[in-house]
Amino acid sequence: MIVVQGVGLMSTMITTTSNYNTYILFITGTIGTFIIPALLYNYFRKYNDVFLVKNVREWKYYLLGTILLFVLGPIMNLLSSYNQQLVLPDFLGGLEEWMRVQEDLMAEITAKTIMVNRFDLLFLNILVTAILPAIGEELFFRGALQHIFSRIVKNEIIAIWIVGVIFSAIHFQFYGFLPRLFLGVAFGYLFFWTRNIWVPILAHFINNATVTMYAFYYARQGKTYEDFMAVSSYPIIVYIGSLIFSGLIVILFHNYSKFKETDGNKLG
Repeated sequence: MIVVQGVGLMSTMITTTSNYNTYILFITGTIGTFIIPALLYNYFRKYNDVFLVKNVREWKYYLLGTILLFVLGPIMNLLSSYNQQLVLPDFLGGLEEWMRVQEDLMAEITAKTIMVNRFDLLFLNILVTAILPAIGEELFFRGALQHIFSRIVKNEIIAIWIVGVIFSAIHFQFYGFLPRLFLGVAFGYLFFWTRNIWVPILAHFINNATVTMYAFYYARQGKTYEDFMAVSSYPIIVYIGSLIFSGLIVILFHNYSKFKETDGNKLG
């Protein structure tokens, strides 16, 4: 199964027809909803310090972030599988029905957005589901919103998890809430460790672009969105390996970031 993370948030603007006007609407919607508010927040800050870009040339950060994203894949897949089996208590039946309706609606919209077999629409989809959301959502969530909550709760770790919950919930795809939550948290930690907003932007772009290109491949093969989203299970050793290697990369990332911070302070 391909876990669709973040592709569906602004795809509500893509209607049943794949014409260029809807892509223009998508682009302006992303800019107006995420990029402009985030930039304004940074502009009105006294020190304009929201979008940190320290260590921008530190290529190991980008490499480790990308590797972590892919190593987490099986774990995210397992979380998604459990999340899709969510059943609420009987007294929350109305809420569950509403969640199912929202999930089906977003699935339909997402399918019409990404299941294309034309190269021109593939390039447009990469722009509107990968490039712009990666920049816009990271500036808004990991930049502005994470900065706001860290000031409110006085704890960056708590802020990362709060923003991760908001990031996942705002997609209105509740049966993918858990994997999307942990993806958002991963982006938050990447920003926290590196102090470079471009690291989570790159990871977010790679995730969404991978999904978009996989969907294009499936569509070219004549397969459906249901085929694309079909759950695949891995041997237990794969999940264990994913967990172990993810942990090792996290430790390596954390230690390297601390080393760079200490080294930078010595140079300063």
